[in-house]
Amino acid sequence: MRARILASDNRKWWTLAAVTFGLFMIMLDNTVVNVALPTMQRELDASLSQLEWIVTGYALMFAALMLTGGKLADHYGRRRLFVIGIAVFTIASLWCGLSDTGGELIAARLVQGAGAALMNPATLGIIAATFAPHERGTAIGIWAGVSAMALAIGPLVGGLLTEHVGWEWVFFVNVPVGAAGIVASYLFISESRDESEEQRLDIPGQLLGGVGLFALTFGLIEANQFGWGDWRIIGSFAAAAVLLVGFVGYESRTRAPMLDLTLFRSGTYAGANLVMLLVALAMFGVFFFVSLYMQNILGFSAVKAGATFLPMTLLIMLVAPVAGKLSDRIGSRVLVTVGLVLVAVQLLYFSQLGQDESFWTLLPALLLGGLGMALTMTPTAAAAMRAVPVHKSGIGSAVLNAARQVGGAFGIALMGAIMASGIDGRRTPEAFMDGFSTALLVAALIAFAGAIVAAALLRPHEREDTPVAAEAAA
Repeated sequence: MRARILASDNRKWWTLAAVTFGLFMIMLDNTVVNVALPTMQRELDASLSQLEWIVTGYALMFAALMLTGGKLADHYGRRRLFVIGIAVFTIASLWCGLSDTGGELIAARLVQGAGAALMNPATLGIIAATFAPHERGTAIGIWAGVSAMALAIGPLVGGLLTEHVGWEWVFFVNVPVGAAGIVASYLFISESRDESEEQRLDIPGQLLGGVGLFALTFGLIEANQFGWGDWRIIGSFAAAAVLLVGFVGYESRTRAPMLDLTLFRSGTYAGANLVMLLVALAMFGVFFFVSLYMQNILGFSAVKAGATFLPMTLLIMLVAPVAGKLSDRIGSRVLVTVGLVLVAVQLLYFSQLGQDESFWTLLPALLLGGLGMALTMTPTAAAAMRAVPVHKSGIGSAVLNAARQVGGAFGIALMGAIMASGIDGRRTPEAFMDGFSTALLVAALIAFAGAIVAAALLRPHEREDTPVAAEAAA
């Protein structure tokens, strides 16, 4: 009996390693792309709008298909969908590197986002099915720490590849990593699925939600080009409102919804999703424009810009596992609230920067942001996954990750709109800094709002005192 228990314990950690290895690829791709943006802009002759779509298109497709990915993972098998997602992501990465125009790269990034949407929901679902509730915070902390490792080396690797080989290699590097991830999945991950009820794919819900999100994002990004009063922009916002309201109404009535609204009966789960959306809304756009700020205003090389992010991402890597383990003991509320306050202070600091800063003046904000993000992201994910039953972990994870991706896509679009308003047609460093400062102040307010949400809605141990948790325990 003892030998079998030890073998089971060993296997679950190998399972965690395989899952985080696949996730490593997604996180690496996020950071290397940001550092390469100025080079892509020059070599592909891409506009600022196209640069936003290169990042936002990926995040938007990721978000739009995330719920479907979670649903498919619960029904057809989490390992199976994880492997399919890795394969799609890897092939799309090859296409990204071979792209010759901004439009072609945007199309390839959309396919990349689809692969990530199939892969990502399965990761937390596999963890929830593999680890007992009292161990999930620790496992998710390790999962987040490995992801942060990719974030940590991504900017530096991206800078080195962009400067010495070519921006295409920030995508080509995913090909061997993806192949290794597929092999590791079959070696170490056991198949798991939701066998509680018959599932079906929610095509109407997918169309309503996906097209609604696209219409809203299109309006935010393209308003800078067409003008806020243009009929195309007004029509986009009107269509988004109708489609998204229709999506919620349809999901509340259909027999097998893509978005299981009963999950939101848990205040902690609802709060965790709102926190994840707000922190992504505040931070995704900041990372996008801070990369442009470092290279286009401060004159940093791609390598120096990548290395500048290292203190922040290394701190996330070191603190995230500790924060996850601590959330198992004291809950997530205090950790997330403090983390978001630190993120807000970081953004306020960044908003006061000028055109002649050095690495050392950037360092305090980077350290504050690293600690704040580590205290926010892992405990938020742990709180959400403790608040859902294991057999719904795939869709529960998908909703949480969709909230992050939706927040990220809207964050880039919103910060881009604020930047464009501040620049107001002027192509000068002073104009860039005006828009940059205003965008960061708005982002800081969003982070403070997230801290208030966390303090109000997250409960210490949701799994012990909610109907959803009781169902999971049963």
